Amino acid sequence: MEDNIVLEEKPIKTSFYYGWIVLIIAALSYFFSGPGQTYSISIFIDHYIDKFNWSRSLISSLYSMATLGSGLIMTGVGRYIDKLGQRKMLTIVSFVFGLACFWMSSIFNPIMIFIGFLFLRLLGQGSMTLIPQTLIPHWFKNKRGFALSIMGLGGVIASSLLPPLNNWMIGSLGLKFTWWFWGILLIFLMTPLGWFFIRNKPENIGLTPDGVEKGDFRAKITPRVYMSNDPWTLKQAMTTRAFWFMIYCIVVPSLVNTGLTFHMVSIVTEKGFSSGFAAYILSISAIIRLPITFLAGYLLDRIRVHILKAVNFFLLAGALFLILQADSKITLIIYALVHGVFMVFDNVSTGVLWPNYFGNKYLGSIRGFTMTAIVIGSSLGPLPFGIAYDHFGGYKEVMIITMILPILAIIAAFVSPPPEYTAEKGEK
Repeated sequence: MEDNIVLEEKPIKTSFYYGWIVLIIAALSYFFSGPGQTYSISIFIDHYIDKFNWSRSLISSLYSMATLGSGLIMTGVGRYIDKLGQRKMLTIVSFVFGLACFWMSSIFNPIMIFIGFLFLRLLGQGSMTLIPQTLIPHWFKNKRGFALSIMGLGGVIASSLLPPLNNWMIGSLGLKFTWWFWGILLIFLMTPLGWFFIRNKPENIGLTPDGVEKGDFRAKITPRVYMSNDPWTLKQAMTTRAFWFMIYCIVVPSLVNTGLTFHMVSIVTEKGFSSGFAAYILSISAIIRLPITFLAGYLLDRIRVHILKAVNFFLLAGALFLILQADSKITLIIYALVHGVFMVFDNVSTGVLWPNYFGNKYLGSIRGFTMTAIVIGSSLGPLPFGIAYDHFGGYKEVMIITMILPILAIIAAFVSPPPEYTAEKGEK
């Protein structure tokens, strides 16, 4: 049975499809997730250590526990998205996220920073990315891959801009000002933009996905790739092989990428190069994502997502091989390019995967569960690399073992086409 649709007026009159406005706000949500992302928070860590004379192991442990805790809560956030809708959730989350930034400006003991980390990770890394991931599939169908790639640019820009911006603001204006800067923007810019401009579905304002009015023949055009219109619940999705194989396929990049990024300075310096060159390697991976994002969206509108995911894992295996064997700057730069391309296709394909396989009706619950898996993978990623370094004095052994993960993911993706829906079991 279809949901009851409450018709509303457009927030503003436009001569073009209103979904493009929604897409801009979704990209802004991705951008404003930045204060809760590791690339932003990491700039503050040394200042807290110096200010309070805390050990690095203490603050790292608090951050890992907070990240893990936020991941365990994300399934519940997804259910609330299904219940309340993206408009209300984005308004609430961005407002509370702003308050969390104010909290971080006033901490003075480990318990307070743990609470701050928990809310930054839950609301920033988790909710501010989960909400637009469940919103855009309602507005775009034939252009879903392209739209999700545009949305992802908000995160790409944030990952390039926030680290140097935070570093400058902390050094010039102070740590407290920097947190207040992001808190004010979240509460007085992102919150009202989300409430005023977001509508949960195009049907709410008399439109259909992709920018065609009701009755227009283009609304009946069949997508180039499989897209489910069935009302999969999380429980039904969990009965399918494809769901669990694809969970594995999204946990592998989360674990591997976080492990590599967290230890990149150590990996590069171990090979005889400077920490500055390690930062350069990370920046190359971020920069290459900008142009490749458009290609990823274009291909995902034309190639089945499980096939593209399987092929993409060859790049991750290749990237691990390159950094394992690298003995020159050129090889490390090639690694950065290959890894950056992998990350683009992985991020966009994951955004496309879940609505294409399981529809939109309960997408919040499904994406909330998958976000939990991603965050848990992220929290565990650095640990095996650190243990390997302490035990073996390097990273060779752990990288060889890690290469097994993307190889298995290639197989898992290839054998996981979209499942067939049945109301009783979810899959025949």
